[in-house]
Amino acid sequence: MTFGEVLLCFVPLFVAMDAIGAVPVYLALTDGLSAEERGRVTRHSLVTAVVVGAVFLAAGRPLFDLLNITVDDFKIAGGLVLLVFAILELVGEEKSAPAGESAMVGVVPLGVPLISGPAVLTTLVILKDQLSVWPTALAFLVNVAIVGLAFFNADRILGVLGPAGTKGLSKVTALILAAIAVMMIRVGVQSVVAGP
Repeated sequence: MTFGEVLLCFVPLFVAMDAIGAVPVYLALTDGLSAEERGRVTRHSLVTAVVVGAVFLAAGRPLFDLLNITVDDFKIAGGLVLLVFAILELVGEEKSAPAGESAMVGVVPLGVPLISGPAVLTTLVILKDQLSVWPTALAFLVNVAIVGLAFFNADRILGVLGPAGTKGLSKVTALILAAIAVMMIRVGVQSVVAGP
């Protein structure tokens, strides 16, 4: 394993994970939570992302083949999950995550599909095939750490934006998230329709 191999794995995973783009979504989904609850959500999201990523590194391709799941199926499913959360955020009442449910926000949608989404999981499978498991795993862990740093420093962003700015940003982010979800579904459906 060389630094060049790790870098070759790091760049596509960094783009697929989009740590900076995930921060507004994180702020919107953790709005109304205390600092302690937000930290718990962050830890759950990072652990979930790492576990799901590790499973795909270990058994991604065989699992796809065993279940007859394609990359396009993953795009459609991930897009549908994101779309549901975006719609709930756009049309829902003023809310905060109820006690006991904040952990679920960390697992879904933050851990999966926001951090370890279809793009990241399929990139892991492809990079493992091309460059081997160790540089792929290291690059993945570094990217998860970058997302963690961004999430743990989200309070500073919240302090700059203020409550009104955060609420406005959450609605804009939900709209962008809905558009990304529709794009993922569209690309998946187009690929399925076009065939191999």
